[in-house]
Amino acid sequence: MPWKNQGGGPWGSGPKGPWGNGPQPVGPRPPDLEDLLRRGQDRLQQIMPGGYFSGIGITLIVLLIVAFWLLSGFFRVQSEELGVVLRFGKHVRTVEPGLNYHLPYPIETVLLPKALRVSTISIGMTLIDDPARRGRSIRDVPEESLMLTGDENIVDVDFTVLWRIKPNGVGDFLFNIQNPEGTVKAVAESSMREVIGRSQIQPILTGARNVTEQGVQELIQKTLDTYGAGIQISQVQMQKVDPPAQVIDAFRDVQAARANLEQLQNEAQTYANQVVPQARGRSAQIMQAAEGYREQTVAEAKGQSSRFLKVYDEYKKAPDVTRERIYLETMERVLGGSEKLIYDGGQSGQGVVPYLPLSELTAKRPPATGQQTTGGNR
Repeated sequence: MPWKNQGGGPWGSGPKGPWGNGPQPVGPRPPDLEDLLRRGQDRLQQIMPGGYFSGIGITLIVLLIVAFWLLSGFFRVQSEELGVVLRFGKHVRTVEPGLNYHLPYPIETVLLPKALRVSTISIGMTLIDDPARRGRSIRDVPEESLMLTGDENIVDVDFTVLWRIKPNGVGDFLFNIQNPEGTVKAVAESSMREVIGRSQIQPILTGARNVTEQGVQELIQKTLDTYGAGIQISQVQMQKVDPPAQVIDAFRDVQAARANLEQLQNEAQTYANQVVPQARGRSAQIMQAAEGYREQTVAEAKGQSSRFLKVYDEYKKAPDVTRERIYLETMERVLGGSEKLIYDGGQSGQGVVPYLPLSELTAKRPPATGQQTTGGNR
């Protein structure tokens, strides 16, 4: 019996200790544990006649132990978990979230991995507590982020990997790999270095991020499947892709120069797209005009040749008449508009004979063909 329940102790009566009176409790005193145990034992003895070690008592104790052992097989699987039931260490089934039951230990045990949760691993950066900002800040990890490209340039790459356990690969995840997060991180870093090592730096810095992310994701998944890890890579996200801090200004100048080059090329292409169609239109117009002139000239030449051939055919029918007609028509065209003088060359001739000037009349009223004569105006 403890000293505090006895009438006195080595230090006198009452609840004292070797250093005097202890602190006195305020309010109702809590129940004594030894008193509760003693009362429980008394009630149990009343229920089991004959004491604890009688046949009925032992049977009741065994039944209670078996009941507690059987009830220990109930377990709950949370919403992000899957229950992996092992029978003597061998995977026998997988159960969904909710209340489930397995044979009690040591027959069956259960493991509860976060199989339905998407986990994130950051490579090239880490989160640290920042008391000044009352939060967490990102710190670069150069030994993870600095990588060598295919054209022997150094690039600083920070990226994250989103992964989860395959629905049908929970057993592989639990038994084939020992450190899942470390394995995923190591494989992801190795895959990113391999893809970056096959690429040029300029596409990585500009427009080839999607291609790089897709290539890294496929390579990580292929490697993990080779390991039989039971892990599915959901996505690879490149957070930052920059040259090293020591040369970032020079790279920015190069990018600005490339941007100016592309701008000038676009302007030149725009000017060419405007000028070339105009030149083609003018050349087509000139070609069409030349084609029209050619067709017109050929048609006129054919018409003249046809006319000449017809005249020649008529000439062959009556050469004398045709020659005389041609002669008269020619003389009419030659002498029709010239001034005419009449000369009398006889013995009684008077030289130049005056005649009535009819040039004004003929100018206003040209004579009909074949009516002019050389001596009709004396």
